[in-house]
Amino acid sequence: MEGLLTRCRALPALATCSRQLSGYVPRRFHHCAPRGGRRLLLSRVFQPQNLREDQVLSLQDKFGDLTCKSQRLMLQVGLIYPASPGCYHLLPYTVRAMEKLVRVIDQEMQAIGGQKVNMPSLSPAELWQATDRWDLMGKELLRLRDRHGKEYCLGPTHEEAITALIAAQKKLSYKQLPFLLYQVTRKFRDEPRPRFGLLRGREFYMKDMYTFDSSPEAAQQTYNLVCDAYCSLFSRLGLRFVKVQADVGSIGGTMSHEFQLPVDIGEDRLAICPHCSFSANMETLDLSQMNCPACQGPLTETKGIEVGHTFYLGTKYSSIFNAQFTNVYGKPSLAEMGCYGLGVTRILAAAIEVLSTEDCVRWPSLLAPYQACLIPPKKGSKEEVASELIGQLCDHITEAVPQLHGEVLLDDRTHLTIGNRLKDANKFGYPFVIIAGKRALEDPAHFEVWCQNTGEVVFLTKDGVMDLLTQVQTI
Repeated sequence: MEGLLTRCRALPALATCSRQLSGYVPRRFHHCAPRGGRRLLLSRVFQPQNLREDQVLSLQDKFGDLTCKSQRLMLQVGLIYPASPGCYHLLPYTVRAMEKLVRVIDQEMQAIGGQKVNMPSLSPAELWQATDRWDLMGKELLRLRDRHGKEYCLGPTHEEAITALIAAQKKLSYKQLPFLLYQVTRKFRDEPRPRFGLLRGREFYMKDMYTFDSSPEAAQQTYNLVCDAYCSLFSRLGLRFVKVQADVGSIGGTMSHEFQLPVDIGEDRLAICPHCSFSANMETLDLSQMNCPACQGPLTETKGIEVGHTFYLGTKYSSIFNAQFTNVYGKPSLAEMGCYGLGVTRILAAAIEVLSTEDCVRWPSLLAPYQACLIPPKKGSKEEVASELIGQLCDHITEAVPQLHGEVLLDDRTHLTIGNRLKDANKFGYPFVIIAGKRALEDPAHFEVWCQNTGEVVFLTKDGVMDLLTQVQTI
């Protein structure tokens, strides 16, 4: 038991809790936030169940080519459902995971001084025409006209909008800077060939931050600060990542880095030096010379999924929109800018891609939609008398472990065998699956506990289960 707790403590999703309550009062079953001990029931979760039945047409026949593990798994278990090419319904489990991810992002961004804003998705054409990106981005922009004939685009990014907002503030002082303004919103990009599910779609969620500093030196410090926050974010999620030099592309600026998750399905080719810290997207290199420019050693090539991108913009946008502040000498000066993106829905899909098996979803522990799933005995089985015990355990966890409030799901589909429900639980990737099987009839009762992130199965008493779960960390 101690060894299991030690290994679990090493996971990103574990912490401590001391409060314990006792007693059991039978209550009605609901699927809602558990107030007063109400239970969250799996049968009440909305899912397209037909996608999980073996009898239906294969997913390849139903949805075309599925060349990506995360796309296939997210469809199979009902995390997403296709709406149109490159657009998906995000279903309850995915929304819960995404909300947790946004909370982690908020923590990291606000820890470095970030302030959250929300800008319109509908962006006037004249803003983009001022920077020439209306033509430069071409068909990638989703464009439309209102009833008055005025042109807009659905924003894939918001450099123009945020700079115009800052420029409209006519009395900014250097004492107010830096500004680190960010949002988490839907973005739109008219992909010529949407694919890989949430990894490359036409509509997606992104965290985009825009910074305004009083000098190039201060802007560089802010750039490093945000990059460090990105490193902290991916480390907290337990995702192996690499920060690489990148091209500035249509965003512009003088410096850019990508945060990549190495994986074979990735569309980016990365060059990494095993002897020093150099790494780069291969589009930035002279492919005729594949030696590391820093140490002259040979570079190794791998593929990656881009999940974050940072840009040092300088005055590229502030000069166009005249985004100024009053400097220490009382003179007007242009703000030095940076912009920083995180693909929120892409991080979810990429994490599933790199962590999951071929058949079962695995989540970063902090992002799991539910932390625990409890499986009672099958109705009519010899073990059915243990149903009350696992019901009591469910209520006790909910009441005695504050961080698991709303995080414990009871699989009440007792017309199914334990084996079938365990198979489903493995696919969904709950960090902990707790079963009332034959050993629940012992004195004292022992519950079968599957620890998905360590691959271990142990039998624990009620007190042992509580000792384990009181250490779980949530956002």
